[in-house]
Amino acid sequence: MASYSIGQAAQLLGVSSETVRRWADGGKLAMVRDGAGRRLIDGVALARFARERGAGLHAVPEDDVATSVRNSFVGIVTGVRVDDVAAQVEVQSGPHRLVSLVTREAVEELALAVGVTVTARVKSTSVHVDLP
Repeated sequence: MASYSIGQAAQLLGVSSETVRRWADGGKLAMVRDGAGRRLIDGVALARFARERGAGLHAVPEDDVATSVRNSFVGIVTGVRVDDVAAQVEVQSGPHRLVSLVTREAVEELALAVGVTVTARVKSTSVHVDLP
């Protein structure tokens, strides 16, 4: 299961390490200590916190990935629903909730689970926005 240091969580949430420490000390964000006494934030708890805040994850995608896609959103997986063939993966990236439909095989191969940090890449030839 994914876990994050205070600094990693702060970077993903776009706040200072001290803010994450205050949230953890105030009981707003679940935190445990590892065998060496370091504070760790459970990935599932961080995903829940990011979803509840409707914020988070301001990290920049890695530049070493060769891709033609320019719309990239670093986020944390907040939900995975899998059936026999397909799967729905929810990602919270800043104030944006992204939902992707992928194969069950893709979820298994990528080990996608709540609390894992991912980069969602969007490429489309057209985007439609309608008002009622």
